[in-house]
Amino acid sequence: MLERYEVETFLTLAEELHFGRTAERLTVSTGRVSHIVKKLERRIGAPLFARTSRVVRLTPIGRQLADELAPLVAGMDEAVRRATDAARGVTGTLRVAFLGEWTAPVLLRAVALFGERHPDCRVEVHEAQLSTTRSGLLDGSTDVLIASYPFDGMATGPALLSEDRVLAVATGHPLTRERSVSLEVLADHPVVQYPTVTSVEFKRDRTPERTPSGRPVPKGPAGNTFSEMLSLVALGRGVLPVGEHTRRYYPRPDVAYVPIHNAPPIERGPVWLASNTTTRVREFVRAATDANPR
Repeated sequence: MLERYEVETFLTLAEELHFGRTAERLTVSTGRVSHIVKKLERRIGAPLFARTSRVVRLTPIGRQLADELAPLVAGMDEAVRRATDAARGVTGTLRVAFLGEWTAPVLLRAVALFGERHPDCRVEVHEAQLSTTRSGLLDGSTDVLIASYPFDGMATGPALLSEDRVLAVATGHPLTRERSVSLEVLADHPVVQYPTVTSVEFKRDRTPERTPSGRPVPKGPAGNTFSEMLSLVALGRGVLPVGEHTRRYYPRPDVAYVPIHNAPPIERGPVWLASNTTTRVREFVRAATDANPR
């Protein structure tokens, strides 16, 4: 059985590949690092590092050991962290937001379960706007956002909602006579665009530049809010692929929705800044997943 200090020394040297830097990180002498590594190599029966006066590198056996040990140690550290968090409890304030009326019930169920589990943590809830979703996560005014995927540059949790895609068109548009349409029709009509601040991957997913066959998609005008985008559709300025829940939450007499039969579903779930992965955030994402089984 390896001692914790032996594993820590081995993995640190495997990362640094330098005895001096390893010693500095572990606040020990280089002689101590060398002694531990040699002792470990004797126990295993093979060299773990090939070292010269200038270069230190892992041997194949050393690489195998490092690859297998690293996730085990990470798992142990995570288990200890969870136990520590459970002992201390989750306190403070968590700021959560939802984007789109259809995500509000998901968020509220998550807030309710999180509150039961962590009564000492205050949860603030607000509705986000398309133009401020990313900035709110970056400046810390929002800790967790329930929004659509993809949301590039952010950490995302498991998808909590899934819905088919439909094409929003003006009432009376020729496409309203179709039972369903293909994504290929996007090449034949201008497509209303999302605000410039919207995630690049999100826009590529919702308003692609080309159809599946490679035909270019003409760009229509951009809206600042989702309601404004639908108004542009109603004015005949373009069409817009959206989720089918739009039909229920944004009913308009001047907009019709036509199913898209060859589009993947839209998924929505928790989004947060990776560097802001606090215990509160982790526990909220877990509550959101448990409260909204798929």
